[in-house]
Amino acid sequence: MPQRPPRHGDQPRRDDVVELRVHGVSGARPSVVLREARVRQVAGDDSGGFHRRAGPDDTDPDGLTLEAYRWGDLPSGTVARTLSLVFLLPFMLSNLAVWMRPAGRAAAGVTVLCRLLALNLTVVYVVSIAGVGLDLLAWRCLGAADCRAPFDTLAGLDDRHVGQRLAALALLPIAAVALLRLLGTRRSRPSGNPLWAVEPLVGRLRAIHVAAAFAVLDLLLLVARRGGGATPATTLLLTLSAAVLLACVGLLAVPGLIDRAATARMSTWAARAAALVAAGLTVATLVAVAGDERGWASSATLPGYGAITGGALLGQMVLLVLLCGLVLWRHGHVRGRSALPRGLGATVIAAIAVGLSGAFSADLVYQTGVLLGGYRADDEPPLPYRWTILAVFLHLVAAALVCTALTVLSRRRRWHAAADITARDFPTPPPEATGRLWEVTGAVARARFTEWLGPLATGYAVLAVVGLAAGLLGQFGREPDEVAWQVFGLPTGFVGMALTVGTYVIAAVVLVLLSGGVFAYRTAWFRRHVGILWDLGTFWPRAAHPFAPPSYADRAVPELADRITQLAERHAGVVLCGHSHGSALLALAVLRLPPRTRRRVALLTYGSPLDRLYARLFPAYLNETVLREVGERVGWRWLNLWRDTDPVGGWIFAAHRPGDPPPDAADPAGRVDRRLRDPRDLLPAPGERRPPPLRGHHPDESAPEFRAALRELAGRLRRSDDE
Repeated sequence: MPQRPPRHGDQPRRDDVVELRVHGVSGARPSVVLREARVRQVAGDDSGGFHRRAGPDDTDPDGLTLEAYRWGDLPSGTVARTLSLVFLLPFMLSNLAVWMRPAGRAAAGVTVLCRLLALNLTVVYVVSIAGVGLDLLAWRCLGAADCRAPFDTLAGLDDRHVGQRLAALALLPIAAVALLRLLGTRRSRPSGNPLWAVEPLVGRLRAIHVAAAFAVLDLLLLVARRGGGATPATTLLLTLSAAVLLACVGLLAVPGLIDRAATARMSTWAARAAALVAAGLTVATLVAVAGDERGWASSATLPGYGAITGGALLGQMVLLVLLCGLVLWRHGHVRGRSALPRGLGATVIAAIAVGLSGAFSADLVYQTGVLLGGYRADDEPPLPYRWTILAVFLHLVAAALVCTALTVLSRRRRWHAAADITARDFPTPPPEATGRLWEVTGAVARARFTEWLGPLATGYAVLAVVGLAAGLLGQFGREPDEVAWQVFGLPTGFVGMALTVGTYVIAAVVLVLLSGGVFAYRTAWFRRHVGILWDLGTFWPRAAHPFAPPSYADRAVPELADRITQLAERHAGVVLCGHSHGSALLALAVLRLPPRTRRRVALLTYGSPLDRLYARLFPAYLNETVLREVGERVGWRWLNLWRDTDPVGGWIFAAHRPGDPPPDAADPAGRVDRRLRDPRDLLPAPGERRPPPLRGHHPDESAPEFRAALRELAGRLRRSDDE
């Protein structure tokens, strides 16, 4: 790692303690974290680096050497990189789902289903691109339909026979697979000691997905060719392509086959062989189709395309229902508090990934067909895509209604709980503070909506599965208009309107995501509120989908651990201060520290989601056992500050609200959490015009409670160093 030469403030002082701050997903600038306009970088690079104040004095008000680690550019980097995340979003979410699997016996089954779902997303992606290249352009615009110029001639391909047109435009899905391969390639500088050594696994997954993509493309071409008559060559190629696809499914369906060290060499060889065979079969298929000048079946659509599309979408629904059933069958609840059932996050995120994938694919084919003029009144898009658009639209409407209903129904309980909290915090408020008290109570009530994520997630998962499964009706050849009239008595125009609105809603979502990608990189405010998705989604490595964005934790956590080790060797100790997601980075860094370094480290977390969200979303990796191990590693020199007005962070081991029973004195974990009253008072202090602000999830390192906790931890480190 390139490092800048030491300057005055970098000189080691054995009698001082370093305060190392790590920001959350807001991507704050070093000057903001250090509260100093002029800063200098002392280690790292422009994407992730360690910074100190530029003046001769780099200490904080308590005499601690102040340093900040900025990792905010690691998940995004450039505008092009950030925009690519929009197209990789379904893949990123499917990869995130596998890390939300529950612990225990259900973990292996959830992993298999998540990986098969990820493979299915790649298949749906290729099928949708083939729908544009093969069905719309090669078959319809250059043959069966009258498209708008210049798509009706397309560089003279209209004079070629059907096989040559299909072979030429098959290059479009091939280029799309190459684009996925390019976008999913790691661009950041890898760490020499990564957090998760998953790159060999990513290589196997990448080969499997590429093989499946080529195999599906071959099936599309060969099934269409067999519609006009089979030959021994097309039958052999079709059989081999189906065998390659089944081999890809088999490599992922056997639990642990591509993960275990004992089978790593064999699975790597098998995955690479599948990719090579699939590539060779694709070349042979293109040659066979292009050279076959026999007549083709007369059809308004590419023969077999609708059936293969429906099969891919059917596979999504089957896998999603199996995943939901497995998680709900093996679910449990995290201790005592209303929370997400363990592993349910995997179902919710997988459902969102499937919904986005189906919506994007269907809308791509639908809107492109309208743009090209390939769809007429009597020649509509493939039936599975129409059902998918309608199902996505209806389930989103239903999910919005459920979210609204849950918000309204939970309001009374949240307000009663919030009123109890503020009554204990401010038992005798003066009459002039009534309005302020009402405002504080509202903030606490809104923050407590996080506790209702369990019922909301459960309702969404059920709605998503039911809503998306409605698309299966297309497998039976039932038209949406027909079902709407026979079952619900809705007129034909209603379904047509819903389809039209659905396509525009999906297009609007894509535009919003694209705009968000730009503004999340260029605008600090937008990144603070929207860029959270990118930062959290790219935190976890690629264990399910190889074309998801690479994990920045592979660099950030080892980089933090190395810097902490350096500072601990040169100073009396290091107080690690992590806000929000920064607390997760520091917790993982602590687990990597050598024993000698851990004796000189203390941990201060604030606004931390480690237990409130992460232990529930990722129960197999950030559970109570892991959090207790973090405390033991630092000798329980750990303090966690939290507020009732914070919708993200919370307590880790004990709430310590007024009136709560005292924690077990023999358990050091009971002394970690410290609740901060927010705001500190309802009325302005003498000489002030405004009352103390509501801090919520704001870090506020200048707060008296934060400084007091920092001094306490620094004192513990100095005493342990003297001993």
